[in-house]
Amino acid sequence: MTVEDYLKGQVLLIDKPLGWTSFQVVNKIRWHIKQQFDLKKIKVGHAGTLDPLATGLLIICTGKETKKIATYQGQIKEYRGTFTLGASTPSYDLETAINKTYPIDHITKELLIKATQNFMGEIDQKPPLFSAIKKDGKRLYEFARKGELTDIALRKITISAFELKKIKMPQVDFKVVCSKGTYIRSLAYDYGLSLNSGAYLSALRRTKIGDFSIKNALSIPQFIKQLEMA
Repeated sequence: MTVEDYLKGQVLLIDKPLGWTSFQVVNKIRWHIKQQFDLKKIKVGHAGTLDPLATGLLIICTGKETKKIATYQGQIKEYRGTFTLGASTPSYDLETAINKTYPIDHITKELLIKATQNFMGEIDQKPPLFSAIKKDGKRLYEFARKGELTDIALRKITISAFELKKIKMPQVDFKVVCSKGTYIRSLAYDYGLSLNSGAYLSALRRTKIGDFSIKNALSIPQFIKQLEMA
């Protein structure tokens, strides 16, 4: 693609690596486009944050296509990942250490499958305290890291599919299809509670956003190589 293509607007499908923030990916892509075409500036943004501990599909928009970011953010999303049962963490994932443990001897395959039905359709979900949602001008994680408790408003979300793909206790592999604003970390925590136990998110990969699939995404090194061939 030419510099005009990037300025006019492109939708780039990037496979976000583990440990990177979504903003780090945006900054990396922007820097390489600027370097390749000797640009002083170009608009680059992402259409939906992935946590650092998650991998998978990240939609990156350039140029005039950044005006459509909200449209892409609103599309349904598909995730695959792993819940670990019998424990929980303050962040609902591995960003923080396990702080509680729970029994799992009573949990059967039938109970695991039946519990998924509690989360189908439109439900109220409480976002994690360790999140970037703003309250009173501060990010929730700022309260959390100081050990400060704060009320978090429930959000209406929709889960259209919640399937268990593999059960090897204490780990359960799953696929979830859901609306914008869904926190899979919160789903892990709530799912654990519904089993009269606990759970945290131990792995997560976003595989689809609307009609866009991870199968068509490039790794960052692949994108850079493709860019340098322009």
